[in-house]
Amino acid sequence: MASSPSVCMVLFVTDVARMTNFYRTIAAMQILHEEASYAILNIAGFELVIHALYGEPSPRIPSAGTVLVREDSYTKLCLPVVNIAASRQTASELGGLIKPTEHEWVARGVRACDGHDPEGNVLQVRILEI
Repeated sequence: MASSPSVCMVLFVTDVARMTNFYRTIAAMQILHEEASYAILNIAGFELVIHALYGEPSPRIPSAGTVLVREDSYTKLCLPVVNIAASRQTASELGGLIKPTEHEWVARGVRACDGHDPEGNVLQVRILEI
């Protein structure tokens, strides 16, 4: 038995199933528990709780069908991925976005690129720079 709970982040969303699929797929996360109102995913001991947010408007702009990106969020989820280019393609297929190659940067031996999930939450994908 662990001596303390896992480190986790709770992400409040309007579509639990879609967002669970997005994060599970983009970072190869394992689903530990899943219900209609929340899901718990895990990667390398870190837990991401995808939790339903009730009473909030849809993150999509109905007239344009685009996502409002929450650039000024207080949090940014940074996830290890196998390949940034592949993550870029996968994010696009799942309704999110990883910015183009020219937005990647390298710091402290890590190559990273920001993007957003299908509901506009900012995220970062990263790989070790060889």
